[in-house]
Amino acid sequence: MDYETIHEVDDRNDLHEETGVRVFLYEHVTGGGLMGQPLPASLAREGDMMLRAALDDLTELPGMEAVVSRDSRLPFPSGVAAVLEPAPGESPGCLYRRGLALADLAWIIAPETGGVLEALAREALEQGKGLFGCAPQAVRVAASKHATARVLARAGLPVVPTFAPGEPLPALPGPWVVKPDDGAGCEGARRVPDVEAARAALLEAGMGWVVQPWIQGEPASLCLLVDPPGSVRLLSCNRQHIAVRGEALALTGLTVGAWADADGRLAALARAVVAAIPGLAGFVGIDYVHTSTGPVVLEVNPRLTTSYCGLRSVLGMNPLTLALGLLPPGEGSRGGRHRPIMGKASVRVSLEPVDA
Repeated sequence: MDYETIHEVDDRNDLHEETGVRVFLYEHVTGGGLMGQPLPASLAREGDMMLRAALDDLTELPGMEAVVSRDSRLPFPSGVAAVLEPAPGESPGCLYRRGLALADLAWIIAPETGGVLEALAREALEQGKGLFGCAPQAVRVAASKHATARVLARAGLPVVPTFAPGEPLPALPGPWVVKPDDGAGCEGARRVPDVEAARAALLEAGMGWVVQPWIQGEPASLCLLVDPPGSVRLLSCNRQHIAVRGEALALTGLTVGAWADADGRLAALARAVVAAIPGLAGFVGIDYVHTSTGPVVLEVNPRLTTSYCGLRSVLGMNPLTLALGLLPPGEGSRGGRHRPIMGKASVRVSLEPVDA
C-alpha cells in the first residue's frame, strides 16, 4: 500500500526512533479543515498542488518522515508514512491534534483568514511541537492588511496605503480595490472605479474590510526563506497573473522566477520587511507591485505560498535542503547567506481549472 492508516502507525511505536524526524505536514483545505463544509474544487486543487510539492521535497530528505491528514472526500496521497482519516463525527480540531500527537514538527499550510493559521500555529506550540513556520504573533500582524501597512509604513517602507472603516480616504484619482482585511490572495477582492465608490463600498462592507488605491504596475511576489534571528534568503521573484472580471479580481497563475534581483533592491526590501515583523520564519511570501519607481508592498503572507510549486525547477534543487541547513559549505550558499540564488529558467504555475 502507498499509505498506512492511523491504526497501523499506532502499532509501530518504534517507527519514529528508527527514522528520525517525523513532520506533520498539514494542508488545511485538503487535510480536513473544511469537514462539514463545502469543499471548493479550486481551493482543493491549489491545496493539493502545494501539498504535493512539499511532500515530494520532504520525503526526499534522509531521516525525514511525513504524516498528513486528509479530507475523506479526496483520494489519499502516496509516499506518506501515515495518512489520518477523520473518524465518524470527528471535528477538524480533533483530527489536527491527532496529527500533532504523531509528530515532532508541524509544517502548516493554511490561510490566515479568520485567524485559522494563527490558531493552528499556537496549538502546535502549546502541544510542545516544533514549528516550521511563522510565530503566532507574526501571523496575527501579517493576517491583517491594515495592521501590516501600518507596521511597514512606520518602518519607512514603501507600502500601499490601506484604509479601514471610519478612516478618511484621500481624494486620489483612479480605481480602488475593496477586499477583506484578512483575505488570502484575491479572495473577495474587487476593483471599483474611484474613491467615492470605494468609500461607499467600505461603508457597506463594514468592519473586517479595507480599501486600497489601485497602484499602476506589474503584480508580483517574492518567495523568501527566513531563518531567525535574521537570515533572509530571497528564493524567487514572481510575476502574478491577475484577471479583472467585471469588478472581481482573480489570480489565474504565477510565473515563478520571472526576473532576477539584479541590483539587490528586492532582497533589501525582503530583509526590511522581515525586520519590521518579528517572528516571521520559514517560507514567507511578499506581494507587491513592481512600479516604474520601485516595489510597493501590498501584503505579507506568513506561510508557504503557491509559488513554492515552481521553486524546485527555478532553483535547480530541493528548496528544503536550504531550509534545513543540509547543504555542505560552499554549495548553494556561496557569496553570503543573504545572496539570492535565482537565475534558472522561469516556471509557469497555472491556477486555472484543467478544463478551462
